[in-house]
Amino acid sequence: MKTQETITKSLMEKLWEGYYKRVTYAKQYVDLVLSKGGNVVNDHCAFRTFNTLTGKQPAGIMAIAEILEALGYEKISPYSFPSKHLNSFHYQHPTNINFPKFFVTQLEVAELSEPVQVLINEAVKDTPDLLAGEARQLLASLKHNKELITAEADRLVEMLVKYFVRPWGPVKKETILTVNQESQFAAWTLLHGNSVNHFTAYINHQNIPEWSGIEATMSALSGVGVPIKKTIEGDKGSKLRQSSTEAIDEDCEVIEADGSVGALRWSYAYYELAERNYMDNDGQKIWFDGFLGEQATNLFEITKR
Repeated sequence: MKTQETITKSLMEKLWEGYYKRVTYAKQYVDLVLSKGGNVVNDHCAFRTFNTLTGKQPAGIMAIAEILEALGYEKISPYSFPSKHLNSFHYQHPTNINFPKFFVTQLEVAELSEPVQVLINEAVKDTPDLLAGEARQLLASLKHNKELITAEADRLVEMLVKYFVRPWGPVKKETILTVNQESQFAAWTLLHGNSVNHFTAYINHQNIPEWSGIEATMSALSGVGVPIKKTIEGDKGSKLRQSSTEAIDEDCEVIEADGSVGALRWSYAYYELAERNYMDNDGQKIWFDGFLGEQATNLFEITKR
């Protein structure tokens, strides 16, 4: 038998492996940390979704949440970004602090201009349910029983890995360029769908003495040629400080004006850096495990093109 935790560990390893191969900046971070004898620990992982009818796939956050909940994760806190028409939830494992947290965001498509709504809805309306059949049955069993027999667990992990892709067909290039003028989040999600948006290095667990904090880590990465965000979100000593690499670009499959399949160079993912600290709660020092909406707002823009 394999437990929820064992299955979660296998899935996280496979998602990290796929992301790590695509995001060269994450690989450079890993190589640098390991060369110093340090530890690579991920604080959280993020996903983007559309809160609209996405064919047979659950709409919005539920597209990801149903998997996290089957793995034993709990919904912790909501976050709202009205200026960007975004709402998010933070999910966390209740007992295993070594598992990354998840930050899942949905774009409120109905709040966008009508022409952009039409373009997005047309692009995703025929989305298949990549979890239909055995995968969803196994998720339900795992959620209820907290374990699966080994063969079923292994099959489920493989099916889940194949879920974290763009589930709809390639989108028209003209649609991407038009939508991007109003919402870069929407353009990115049309191109990448359920793919991992980013992982995040947990600076506090690096265990590299000469890297005293996020500034030293950013400097070290910059020193080996990794392009780094110019500023840090959060004041020195505050409960959460965040920065990141720039996002890598990839050739994304799109439909050209003549109906042929072409490629559009666009952002994929960045590697975030997070440094956490204690917060004061009625005179008690409590480790801050949450997120700060005003800081996340600026990090959303890393994928802007």
